[in-house]
Amino acid sequence: MKQPFCLFMLAALFLAGCGDKNSGGGNPATAPVDYLNAAGNAQKKALKTVDVASLNQALAAFNVSEGHYPKDLNELVETKYIAKIPDAPYGSKIVYDAAAGTVSVVPK
Repeated sequence: MKQPFCLFMLAALFLAGCGDKNSGGGNPATAPVDYLNAAGNAQKKALKTVDVASLNQALAAFNVSEGHYPKDLNELVETKYIAKIPDAPYGSKIVYDAAAGTVSVVPK
């Protein structure tokens, strides 16, 4: 009685693992294009991270010396904490929350 049940469970586990669609890796014909797209997306994400990090550092420095966060990002430029507000990547915008003193990049 135990042996048929164990064989049934083993077969069920084996068959359940065979349906994984992601294990194939992808289409070899489109691999170079997929790689270039992934590399381009990674670079855009890294640039967004750097821009947001530098803005957040400037906001923290402003808050420490002025005692409050700026009313908008232009105040950081006017007080020379940053040279200019960085451009948002294509298809996104920079959002500043003056109450929390945080910057984020979001899709338009």
